[in-house]
Amino acid sequence: MILFFDAENYEKAKAFLTPLAIEVEPEEKRKKHLAMTIDPWLVELHGLMSTEISERINAGVERVQSDIFAGGGVRVWKNDGADVPLPSPDNDVIIVFTHFLQHFFVGGVGLRQICDWCRLLWTYRACIDRELLLRRLQEMGIVSEWKVFGTFAVDYLGMPMEAMPFYEARSGLSRKARRICRIVLDAGNFGHNKDNTYRYKYSRPVEKTITFFRRLGEFVRLCAIFPTDAPRFFVTYVGRRTKAAL
Repeated sequence: MILFFDAENYEKAKAFLTPLAIEVEPEEKRKKHLAMTIDPWLVELHGLMSTEISERINAGVERVQSDIFAGGGVRVWKNDGADVPLPSPDNDVIIVFTHFLQHFFVGGVGLRQICDWCRLLWTYRACIDRELLLRRLQEMGIVSEWKVFGTFAVDYLGMPMEAMPFYEARSGLSRKARRICRIVLDAGNFGHNKDNTYRYKYSRPVEKTITFFRRLGEFVRLCAIFPTDAPRFFVTYVGRRTKAAL
């Protein structure tokens, strides 16, 4: 269960839910992220949905978050008589896409996350504002990422092309989608197919050095798909990680 709050209510939720948990993971304070187990639920609290790969993306996500929490950009899900506010479809597609894009570039993304995005697009295919969506993607500089993942969804996951905004039947996009498929399957859900045992074998400086060069290798591989964005995203990622370590 993922719960998304503004900054103030994130702190309130943390104070209220933590005593109820049977297990609480270390909080990622910079990201405003806290995971816990409240039997039988796995609960994640999010106070930010920013990424580590692009300040331009983060600025767009912040505008979407502002619309959700202050602009009324929500929809309501009825759950056993209770009103549960969720992001509006136009806001949700941005939150979901940028979130799994972060995982794809840093660590690994699972097919389930991509399928969640496809399901959202299919369910709200008749009401998503495509002009707004395109403008937001352009502002964040991720139109190419959207088109490649859209091609992957149509070619490999059976997403109807008419429900995938900005889908283009182009051989270049199909080649990139094939590479996306290989990377997703190789890394596994959240990178679970990767051998991360080195994290427990070496001192922290050595572990950090190995992580850096592994990330560098992953981003170099991604340059074949996103030759402009992958290097830029890597520089932002390293900069944010370095700043956080200081």
